[in-house]
Amino acid sequence: MTTNMEKSYVVGMDIGGTNTVFGVVDSRGTVLASDSIKTHQFEKVEEYVDAVCEKMLPLLEQFGGPEKIKGVGIGAPNGNYYSGTIEFAPNLPWKGIIPLAAMFEERLGIPTALTNDANAAAIGEMTYGAARGMKDFIMITLGTGVGSGIVINGQLIYGHDGFAGELGHVIVDKEGRNCGCGRKGCLETYCSATGVARTAREFLVARSEPSILRNVPAEEIQSKDVYDAAVKGDKLALDIFQYTGDILGRALANFIAFSSPEAIILFGGLAKSGDYIMKPIQKAMEDNVLNIYKGKTKLLLSQLKDADAAVLGASALGWEAKKAEF
Repeated sequence: MTTNMEKSYVVGMDIGGTNTVFGVVDSRGTVLASDSIKTHQFEKVEEYVDAVCEKMLPLLEQFGGPEKIKGVGIGAPNGNYYSGTIEFAPNLPWKGIIPLAAMFEERLGIPTALTNDANAAAIGEMTYGAARGMKDFIMITLGTGVGSGIVINGQLIYGHDGFAGELGHVIVDKEGRNCGCGRKGCLETYCSATGVARTAREFLVARSEPSILRNVPAEEIQSKDVYDAAVKGDKLALDIFQYTGDILGRALANFIAFSSPEAIILFGGLAKSGDYIMKPIQKAMEDNVLNIYKGKTKLLLSQLKDADAAVLGASALGWEAKKAEF
C-alpha cells in the first residue's frame, strides 16, 4: 500500500465567532467523527490552539493517529489562503495577525491550509450541496457576521492578497451602525444573526406595540427569539425580518451586477428562518436588480447541514495541504 493510500482521511475545521467545529472526513466526503469547543472562551490564541488539539487528538486516534491524516483544512473569519493567517478578524477574540495554520501544523505535525470561513462553505456547497455543477455562484453565510465566497468560472476568487469577497463589509448606510471592523454601516451589522438582535432591540425601544419579544431581557435577545415570535404571528418580529430582508435583498441585487451568478446560496442559522426572511430578500432583490439580470439568478438555501458544510469545505483544503513555509 502506498503512503498516499494510507493517508485516507483529512480534518476539516470551521472557526466561527461562537463555536469551532472540527471533524475527520474520508475521501467520499463523509464526516466520520466531530467535536466542538466555544471559540470566544479563550482570550489567548495559544490557549485556544491547545484546547482544540486536546479535543482533536482523541478523534484522530480513532482513525490511526495524526500519521493517517493527509492534511488539515481550516475555514476562519478573515482567513488568508496565501499566508495561512487570520488577520484583524472583528468577531474573534484575538486581534492582529495570527499565524494560525502554522500554529496547528506545528502542534499536530500535519500539513495545514487555511481560508476564509465563507470560502470553505462555498467549496463544501460546490462539492456536496446546492452548487454542484455550478461554475458561477455566490455563497453568503449569515452567522455571527456575514461572510461570502465568490465562485467565478468554477474557481474561488481569492484576489491578489487572499482577501477577496468580504461582502459582509460592504457599506449599506454610511451613517449606520458601528461595526466590529471599525467602520459604520456594514451589511453584517444589519443582516447577521447579531444584526437581527440589534434590530430587535432598536425596534423595541422605538415602538410601543405589544410583542412577545418584550418578555425577553433586551440584552439577551437572539435571532432565534425573533424567529420564534414570528412563527406565533408577532407583528414586531415579522417587521424585523422584513427590514432585514429588504437590506440584504438590495445588497444581493448589487452583488449580481458584479459577477452575474447563476445562484446566490444562503447558509447559516438565519437562513433557516424560511419564508419569514426569504420572501423579503427575494422581493427586494428582484425589485432592485438591473433589468438585464432579472429572473436569471436563483436564490437558494444551502443543502448541507450547518456544521457539515463548513467542515466539509475546509476538509477539501486538507487534501491539497502541503507542508508549508509560513
